[in-house]
Amino acid sequence: MCGIIGIVAKSPVNQAIFDGLTVLQHRGQDAAGMATCEGDRLYLRKDNGLVRDVFHTRHMLRLPGNMGIGHVRYPTAGNSSSVEAQPFYVNSPYGIAFAHNGNLINANELKEELFRDGLRHVNTDSDSEVLLNVLADEFQKMGKLRIDHSDVFKAVSGVNSRARGAYAVVAMITGYGIVGFRDPNGIRPLVYGKRQTDAGTEYILASESVAIDVLGFELIADVKPGEAVFIDLEGNITTQQCAEPATYSPCIFEHVYFARPDSLIDGISVYKARLRMGEALARKIKRVYPDHDIDVIIPIPDTSRTSALQLSYELDVVYREGFIKNRYIGRTFIMPGQKQRKKSVRQKLNAIELEFKDKNVLLVDDSIVRGTTSKQIIQMARDAGAKRVYFASAAPPVRYPNVYGIDMPTVSELIGHDRNEVQIAEAIGADWLVYQDLEDLKQAVFRKNKGIVRFDCSCFDGDYVTGGVTGEYLEHLEQLRNDTSKQAREDLNIREGLVNQYNAN
Repeated sequence: MCGIIGIVAKSPVNQAIFDGLTVLQHRGQDAAGMATCEGDRLYLRKDNGLVRDVFHTRHMLRLPGNMGIGHVRYPTAGNSSSVEAQPFYVNSPYGIAFAHNGNLINANELKEELFRDGLRHVNTDSDSEVLLNVLADEFQKMGKLRIDHSDVFKAVSGVNSRARGAYAVVAMITGYGIVGFRDPNGIRPLVYGKRQTDAGTEYILASESVAIDVLGFELIADVKPGEAVFIDLEGNITTQQCAEPATYSPCIFEHVYFARPDSLIDGISVYKARLRMGEALARKIKRVYPDHDIDVIIPIPDTSRTSALQLSYELDVVYREGFIKNRYIGRTFIMPGQKQRKKSVRQKLNAIELEFKDKNVLLVDDSIVRGTTSKQIIQMARDAGAKRVYFASAAPPVRYPNVYGIDMPTVSELIGHDRNEVQIAEAIGADWLVYQDLEDLKQAVFRKNKGIVRFDCSCFDGDYVTGGVTGEYLEHLEQLRNDTSKQAREDLNIREGLVNQYNAN
């Protein structure tokens, strides 16, 4: 999962993009990057690390221009090397900088096709670089010295006809403008907005509406599935449908975990959706455990707070903050290796003993993926004196890998795979465990957008909305994503970093 942003303004955009990326930092903590354009010259800065660590004053001074794009990343199909930090860039044709959120399921085929038919070399293992080269290839086929918005839309249409998977993209074409587009299923989110200044109208594209709000823009709309939005250097905006919309199928896990609660995605309030998740979870607990003896409900910060608060209201049980979070530790779900995840849980959370001592506690989390974090937190609650520890998940069991840009573990590493609720409760050490029902989750999110036909719930039900997800592809993904492979790549990156540091000295 990644965060993307693009701005066409009447004054330098480097500070606004920096601020926007900081707002989107929850979507990726592995790397950050920014590309700006002044005249016919493009400027780029990217590296591993948080936004605040990648961009210092000396870097910001070297990012001039009234147009730019930015990206925050955590790695999925590729690796966490700074080589794969975005934006990516190709100099031909025109000079295109590119930032992508999502994942292609036919990246290998496209990579071979690009070399065979266009002699295009893709330098990394990133599917984002493949997608950029597909866009560049579509422009190259036109053979034009100068292009306009109709040519941009034609190129995006070509991308949509070739790429399969999930993608929300902002691409900056040097000397022309910025185009944002979304896959025909609308799996990954993208919104756009505007603001009036004395100098004229400025436009923004971003993964979440919260970036638009914080920067003082007004939300216009979500980019529709298969739609492209082009903003030229003069601030003229044009939209066009560049693919026949497939089934409108946004990723439901955005509402469960990734998105900030103050965002609107596909016209749906993430905050309200999470409140409704809490209501539905309360109804299930009343049905399954009508004589429960819960003394206190405690959320596992931060994502589950909204659902837990509504759950406590519906059950008429006291809500308390029982864990204090160290905000300088990253999100454990998106850390690259199991050893690092285990180590970080105790560093990230500390229990307030008086909220646990001699009580029957219901812990609420947004979801359970590997179960490692849940197990450790349950043990922390017992160590703090809890008599009994129950556990509730605002999402159903995660039983299948995600192939659309979320770095779900391999099937063998998912605690929900081939286990029922009783077995999972035993594995994580809970006295009992309750999961949200999938239909209740869908209804919690469906309620406000009648245009959405379905959600991508593939990590819960194994139904991949794009089709084309074969057993062979899932096996390939498993080899890339298992913790042993990730640790090997991390060790290689560390060795390369030490060599580079030695050479620099």
